[in-house]
Formats: sequence, structure tokens, C-alpha cells
Amino acid sequence: MKYLYRLYQLLIAAPILLVATVLCALIVIILSPVCPAWIGYYPPMIWSRLMCWVCLLPVRVEGRELLSRHQSYIFVCNHQGAYDIFLVYGFLNRNFRWMMKKSLRNIPLIGKACERAGHVMVDKSGPKAIGATCEQGRKVLRGGISLVVFPEGARSFTGHMGKFRRGAFQIAHQLQLPVVPITIDGSFDVLPRQKGVSFVHWHPLRLIIHEPIMPKPQDQEEIKDVMEESYQIIMSSLPKHYQGFVENPDQ
Repeated sequence: MKYLYRLYQLLIAAPILLVATVLCALIVIILSPVCPAWIGYYPPMIWSRLMCWVCLLPVRVEGRELLSRHQSYIFVCNHQGAYDIFLVYGFLNRNFRWMMKKSLRNIPLIGKACERAGHVMVDKSGPKAIGATCEQGRKVLRGGISLVVFPEGARSFTGHMGKFRRGAFQIAHQLQLPVVPITIDGSFDVLPRQKGVSFVHWHPLRLIIHEPIMPKPQDQEEIKDVMEESYQIIMSSLPKHYQGFVENPDQ
């Protein structure tokens, strides 16, 4: 069955997804100036669902009922693997923008589409650049649009969580927005991080949306407290064999 699934990926899934990727990127690049709020989210959402459906990956989402329709949120997720992008983009069902590494802008076609879509490119070259990144994040969080962040900043090599960085929690504190922890489960099993091109492994995917953590305006320790609370909440919903901190040398 494993080799039959790989043959399906080579002959059917890969051509479909390649065409879908190019079309999605072109649509975003060409049409985003016309309607940036809509084009920056819905075409990539459909593309992400295709990435899961065409590869025959079952997806289960828990906790959408905990979110308010018109509220902007800071969503923080663990970063298990490449399929995290498709799982969140395709099945969160919220109009949002990513906070992503500036280096991703260099990916042909996709990098330009991400820029046109209005995703926040993280620049760590100095205090001024970091301040500009935070300001861009603040501009995104309007009209019910949310921000999704991987606080680890890099994919796991083991499926375990690394350490969290403060950036997303600092923006949430400054803007007094709720932080929503999200547990991603199964992405590491589908496509673990490794060198070179790899086949997708069949495995169920889960997206677990937790209760929003409301801001505390007068609490100066909030950033650290919310970061630690989010970390523990996310980890608690992972399978036992992926729980526990493991240092990520890429962070």
C-alpha cells in the first residue's frame, strides 16, 4: 500500500498540486491590488485544502466554536512540519495573515505572492527593523483579520516543541488582543523535516483550537505569563510521545 500511495503521489497528486500552486500564486499576485483582504486569504485557503485532499489526508478540527466571528486574534501554533501551513490556512476558517521569515520572500513566485497577500515578513536585522515588523503586524490586525504565528520560528526536527519567542505575545499585549493557542498534531508524521525531497506519509491531521487567553491591560508580566501558558496548553494536546521540550538547533 505504501508504494501504491507513492505512485499515486508521483503520477496524480504532484501534477495537480504543482498546477494549483502556480495558479494560486498568480491569482494572488495579479488580483491582490483589487481586493487585498479577500484575495490574500481565500485562494490560498482553497489551495491549502487541495494540498490535503489530493493527498487523501483526513483532517479533524476542534474548537472553532470558541472564537467570535468579528474579533481579531493572535493565533500561536506549534511548528511540526511543512503541512502546518496547509492545515492552518485551509481549515482554521478565519481570514488571517502569517508572520513569516523574511527569507521566504526569496522563494520564486510564492515569495512574491506572500508579499502581495500582505503577510508580515519578520526582519531581525536590528532594533529598527524589528520595530517596523511589529508596526506591520499592527496594520494587518484590522477589520477582524487575525495574525498567525509560529513562535518557535522553525520546524521541529523531532516532532517535539522547542522554545517560544516573544514577538507575537508582545504585539498581543500592545494591542490588547486575545491570544489563541493552537495545537497541530500529525504534521510531523505526514512530512517530517529532513534533507531533500520526501514523499508524503499518510497520517490523520488534527487542528485543536484552544480557549482564547484574554489580555490584562495593567499586568506588566502578561507577555511572559501568556507565552508560558500558551506553551503548556499547546503541548498538553500533543500525543504523549511528542510531549516535552526538545532543543531545536535551528532556533
